[in-house]
Amino acid sequence: MTQSTQSEWIERFARFGYAAKGFVYGLVGILALQAAFTKGGRTTDPKGVLYTIVEQPFGQALLSFVTIGLIGYAMWRFLQAFMDTDNKGTDFKGLIERFGFGMSAVIYSGFAFTAIKLLMGNGDSGGEQSDQSAQHWTARFLSQPFGEWLVGLAGAVVIGLGFYYFYKAFSGKFRKELKIREMTPNEEKWVMRAGRVGLSARGVIFTMIGWFLMRAAYQSNANEAQAIPGTLDTLLRQPYGSLLLGVVAAGLVIYGLYMGVHARYRRIRPPQADPQQLLNLGQ
Repeated sequence: MTQSTQSEWIERFARFGYAAKGFVYGLVGILALQAAFTKGGRTTDPKGVLYTIVEQPFGQALLSFVTIGLIGYAMWRFLQAFMDTDNKGTDFKGLIERFGFGMSAVIYSGFAFTAIKLLMGNGDSGGEQSDQSAQHWTARFLSQPFGEWLVGLAGAVVIGLGFYYFYKAFSGKFRKELKIREMTPNEEKWVMRAGRVGLSARGVIFTMIGWFLMRAAYQSNANEAQAIPGTLDTLLRQPYGSLLLGVVAAGLVIYGLYMGVHARYRRIRPPQADPQQLLNLGQ
């Protein structure tokens, strides 16, 4: 395979990955909207959505496509992290961003692994266990020396990530990631709106998750920790909870559409490296 052909396939897998991520987050939002305003639906996260997909008619086939996309997205994130395809550099800011790409690669590799297990019929009871998993790991950290400080620091980092999403949304800097010149003025206007709304919804969720972690640290109580499902449930339990959850859920649906825009217009620069160099990444 020539380097040009290899680069084309990397880009195709990356774009398919963005589309799969958008589809998954769109479903998270749709299910949450149903939970907010009807008796159907439920609050879940990307992992839980995989269980929902496989339970539908033709679910195995649909989940197969989603799995390929998740693998492609994780692959692209690894390349962004280790080969610096976005030219973030090696200064402190660049290394932090590349570390974030690496963490994203690990997370979506986990989602892809869950999807593969479901396709093989080896899945567990479902994505509703995300909150229990968050509480389990929080309890393990709390049991360590300086555990409260570790969990509190983790909460602060997650809140910082939430604020970063807000900053990215309102600064409009996410436009640099997209091929804006290939859009019509009207398309650009709606893409910017979708990006601001979708990223803000992510900001709300991550800020709340970080706050729950800080509460868990302060009270030394792992049960305070929540993942995405518990965070959405918390919104629903507030005064005007249906409205609050509905707004955030709609934001997640829009975020899914925004990831669809990335699948089409994202600036993707496959690494210009010898194929052997790519193989050596894991060595």
